[in-house]
Parts: sequence; structure tokens; C-alpha cells
Amino acid sequence: MSDLTELGIAQIRDGVAAGDFTAREVAEAFVAKVAAAKSLNAFLVETPDHALAAADAADAARVAGDLKPMSGVPIGMKDLFCTEGVPATAASHILEGFTPQYESTVSGKLWAAGAGMLGKLNMDQFAMGSSNETSAFGNVISPWRRSDGGNTALTPGGSSGGSAAAVSARLCPGATGTDTGGSIRQPAAFVGISGIKPTYGRCSRWGVVAFASSLDQAGSMARDVTDCAIMLGSMAGFDPKDATSLDLPVPDWAGSLNGSMAGKRVGIPKEYRVDNMPPEIDALWEQGIAWLRDAGAEIVEVSLPHTKYALPAYYIVAPAEASSNLARYDGVRYGLRDLPEGAGLQDMYAATRAAGFGPEVKRRIMIGTYVLSAGFYDAYFTQASKVRALIARDFEQAWAHCDVLLTPTAPSAAFGLGDKSSDPLAMYLNDVFTVPSSMAGLPAMSVPGGLDGQGLPLGLQIIGKPLDEQGVLDACLAIEQRAEFVARPESWW
Repeated sequence: MSDLTELGIAQIRDGVAAGDFTAREVAEAFVAKVAAAKSLNAFLVETPDHALAAADAADAARVAGDLKPMSGVPIGMKDLFCTEGVPATAASHILEGFTPQYESTVSGKLWAAGAGMLGKLNMDQFAMGSSNETSAFGNVISPWRRSDGGNTALTPGGSSGGSAAAVSARLCPGATGTDTGGSIRQPAAFVGISGIKPTYGRCSRWGVVAFASSLDQAGSMARDVTDCAIMLGSMAGFDPKDATSLDLPVPDWAGSLNGSMAGKRVGIPKEYRVDNMPPEIDALWEQGIAWLRDAGAEIVEVSLPHTKYALPAYYIVAPAEASSNLARYDGVRYGLRDLPEGAGLQDMYAATRAAGFGPEVKRRIMIGTYVLSAGFYDAYFTQASKVRALIARDFEQAWAHCDVLLTPTAPSAAFGLGDKSSDPLAMYLNDVFTVPSSMAGLPAMSVPGGLDGQGLPLGLQIIGKPLDEQGVLDACLAIEQRAEFVARPESWW
């Protein structure tokens, strides 16, 4: 039998349904692959029993004629999602020892759809980071290496770096991610896979450890557009436990996929042509334009004039919300407690947070607390909120001229671990192309487009109108069909 770990979500689902192989055979193959890849540090917790139990249920469902949309598909779960009876740390020491007694809505929907869990995936601590270097449990290593033969350890991107590395290395056919300012799309671009952030509110945030509540959104990461559509369809849906959840039916995105762009207009935002853009990124963007034109699209230039303010506004709004959300980690009810001898309550709070939060999380909490303080709230947070509204208005005006937008996903290919960790501003600039759509709550997706001169993946991003995940997926499929991206990392781990 061929290596079952080479199969994607659709191939596994269809193969199990056809009886070509059993779900248990698939699960056993991936469980073994995960166990043999510890050097990537992609998984924080391995849950083979969960994957095998779901596989046995899928095989029984096939016999009974009761297969679900993802029966037989084992996936990875980003450690931001609470899963009943399995530790959830958000990659932070402050949540060590916390085992949820409840299931997040998204993970519960996936289990109901027949999927099984191979384990919890490493990530940037509390989803704060763009390189997976802020995890309290060590860096995730990208499975990719530069073609010059060097052994420099590369970032898989962040914050969903464990998800990206695991899918790219064939440790799982798909994985959940969360995207606050680009944390699904940027890592997907860095490792040559696809990843979609749906419209804000499409996927419930209930049971997902919060970073910035008005921005956080769960999405799917997989090897191709079809697999992302299948998985997202099982994740999305209304949840009364989440006040921001959209009470709308979930379309059959996978069943409606169409790579034709005939009659569609694709906008090219002129403000995304940033200074000092690497020639390879610009060349890929031009290639993407040519591919979509070949698919039947009309290409138009559009303007998003407030784009240049998106990144600074994001790094006010997101830390402010993080400062509020992370105040609950105080050592009283769950997780880490650091109680020095003779200490009072305030001393315990301070000691617990000092020991439990990493440097990047502390930095963002301090920024957020500062911009929310009495003397600076209007000067910073109120102004950033106004800018956010202007960014959303820019997109609304652009939709009068186009159906989707095409941009690069990230300003570079993957960089070496440690290359930017000493310069927070350089790290934050990784999100320059992904943050604006997050600020506006729009659906957006990254799809691999090619390789740079060092043989590393580069991604293209499609941004769509609110609730138009189908348009985003279709445009990405058109690119995928023409890019014919089949590159994969050579196994060294």
C-alpha cells in the first residue's frame, strides 16, 4: 500500500468511503509519522488514542452507511483550542497544568464531523508572534531548508507555526489555526500550504484562548484549497455561546468550488507596493495577476489609502485587548501559581505573571495597559479605533470596483530563527499585508505560488468581501491550478 500520509483530506475521506483503506490504517500511519518527527517540535501533546478511536468510529460508520463529512481524517489542533481532558497551554507556562473539562465549539464540530485528533500543536505564546519563537516550550522548526545546502533552522511562521509545519511535513493532512493579524496566512505562505481566515464571526471563539477578541478568528490549514474548504465547512457555524458568532447558514464551499474567474474583477491595491519590496515578491505578484487574467478575470487597480496606518493601529488595538483578556491569569483559579513565602495577594499576582508570561507577551500587555490608561486612552486607543473604521471603509469603497483583491501574503520568504527576534519592529512588519483585512474582519486566504531563489515557498493572498469565502476560495483555486505548486520539503527530521 502506498504511504497513506501522502494523502490529503479529500483523498482520505473518499478513500475511506470507497473502502480503498480503513480509517484505522490512516490514523496508525499518521500517529507513527508524528511520533518520528519530534525534532520539528510541532506537537506539544500527542493524542494517538483520540485519533484511533475516531478512526474506529469512522470504520464502523462506513459499515453502517453513516459516514460524516470528515470521517477517517486525523487532524492537528492548535493548542489555543480547549479540548476536553487534554492539556491546553496556549504555549505558555502560565497555563501549565490546565486541563479543560469542556470542548471548544470548533473542535467539537470537527469531532462531530468525524475527524480525529493527532495532538495539540505548538504555537507562539498566546498567539503573539510571527515566527513561533515565543512559545514557552521551544521553537517549532520549519521542515524546509534553503537550497544552498545550509542547515540554518528556519521559522515556520506564526503564530500557527506548529500547524503549518505539521501539515507541510505530512504529519497531518490538515490542522486548525487562528488568525488575529495573519497567523494562519503568513505561516501557510512560509511552508508552502494553503490557509484561510474566514469572515470574522464565521467560526465560534467559544473555548478558544483569547488574544484580541475583536480580531481572533479560527480557520483551516491544509495542503490545498479543496481541503481547506472541506475542513472550514465543518468548523464554521452559529454558536449562541459566542456573542460575535454570525447566525447564518454555512454554504457548501467545497461542493461549489470553481476555478473560473470569468466575469470577475480582481483589484490590485496600489498601496501594497511597499518600499524595498524584494524583486521576487513583486515578480510573484505579477505572475499571480497573469494567472487570474488567464482564468478570465479583469484586473483593476484600486486604492486603500489608509493601509499605511493599519499596522500601527493594529499594534494598539490588539495589545489593548490582550491586556484586558490576559488579566484573568492571576494564579488564583487555574494554571501556574507562584506564591513566595509570606507574600500577599498582590505579590502572588505579580510573581505568577512574572514567571508565567514570556517577554513578548509581557511587552504587549504593557503596551496595551499603557494605551488604555486614563491619560492616553483617547490619544491612542480611541484614535486607533477610528483608523480601523477608515480601513474598513477603504475596503467597502474598493468593492464597488472589484470582487476580490490580490496581494502578496508576506514581504519575504521564511527567515532564520533568531534573525529578527531581537528587533520587535522588524518582526511586526511580517504582518504588513495581512493585518488590514483582519482589522476589517474580511475573509482572506494564502495559497502557494512558487519558490524564491533559495528554494523556499512564497504565497499569494486573496482578500474577499464580507461573507464571500466562496469567492476567495475560487480565486485561490484558479491560482492553484495555474501555479501547479508541488514542491515539498526534503525529509531531514
